[in-house]
Amino acid sequence: MAKIVVSDFLTLDGVMQAPGDPNEDRSGGFEHGGWQLPYGDDVLGKALSTTMASTGGLLLGRRTYEFFAGFWPSAPDDEFLEGDSLAAKMNSLPKYVVSRTLKEPLAWDNSRLIGDVANEVPSLRDELG
Repeated sequence: MAKIVVSDFLTLDGVMQAPGDPNEDRSGGFEHGGWQLPYGDDVLGKALSTTMASTGGLLLGRRTYEFFAGFWPSAPDDEFLEGDSLAAKMNSLPKYVVSRTLKEPLAWDNSRLIGDVANEVPSLRDELG
């Protein structure tokens, strides 16, 4: 049975917010988008590349899926992963999207809608081994 690993970006004062784009998520009046980028270093890069190298799929909520699907399909290749680009990895992975509002077919390659989380996620764990 596959493990589900949660990866979040969380500040020390408890803000769980997307770290990349300053305009990515301004909900609740949050004005500090992009906060993580200045703190990236080789240690973070190695941790992320190790995690992504062993990832068998992505379990995403609707908002993250929509942001990723708007970016990764046309993202430039880079040497983030040993011998592979992060864009290539993100685009090739199966994506399982939890949403009550999106409808199939999903636009981003290898994406599948998950409607009933309680029943479908345990089945995914068995399916992915």
